[in-house]
Amino acid sequence: MKFLLILFSALYLNFSCGASSLGAESSKSPSHEDFDALLKKYVSPTGVVNYKGLLADKAKLDKYCDLLSNNAPDRKTWSKNEQLAYWINAYNAFTLKLIVDNYPVKSIQDLHPKIKIPLINTVWHIKFFKIGGQDANLDEIEHKILRKEFDEPRIHFAINCASISCPPLLNEAYVSTKIDSQLDKVAKAFINGPKRNNISANQVEISKIFSWFKGDFTKNGDIIDYLNKYSKVKINPKAKVSYLDYDWSLNNK
Repeated sequence: MKFLLILFSALYLNFSCGASSLGAESSKSPSHEDFDALLKKYVSPTGVVNYKGLLADKAKLDKYCDLLSNNAPDRKTWSKNEQLAYWINAYNAFTLKLIVDNYPVKSIQDLHPKIKIPLINTVWHIKFFKIGGQDANLDEIEHKILRKEFDEPRIHFAINCASISCPPLLNEAYVSTKIDSQLDKVAKAFINGPKRNNISANQVEISKIFSWFKGDFTKNGDIIDYLNKYSKVKINPKAKVSYLDYDWSLNNK
């Protein structure tokens, strides 16, 4: 069993490191205003989602998801900020759609395929939507596009996995004109939020996100160096670091 887990992990890492072909040519960046309106209406300032209310507005969410599907980024003509805003919004919108389409559900993990293959056959690998005419899944957006193409650790605080321990879903759409300030906002909110991280000068209990994606956060220093960029409490470089349990319960009212 241990050998199989190692093998599956290796296969998963190899799969996730490849390039993505999702995209289009001669496309224009779509408006995210409709998604912004839905987020403001159904997501609280603390990231709690009213899925029951959103279910009643499912047609508007589906319309926005169709807009994304039919207007995939052109890597040659779109600015990096336009692409980044698109992919973050796409991840969050299709995650919301996944939950709404299967609501009520207690956890996104309840939607894992019945055939259990660790790390490889999960809900994030289900190809339940299209981008530019190609079947796509959430794993590809996160690992092959956002993590691989943008070198931007703050994306981990922007994409939401519909769970309590995930970084709170921002109740506004990401837009190219202010995406840097939006990413700073969610980074500060997540790191300083006592429900997901406990930070003091000499000891930090932090989200497992910082363990799972350690390499993304430690390219220019260690994990404490990264935390200190956004933490309100100045952390001692030799502070003790531990990781909190992850709550996969649905982030709903």
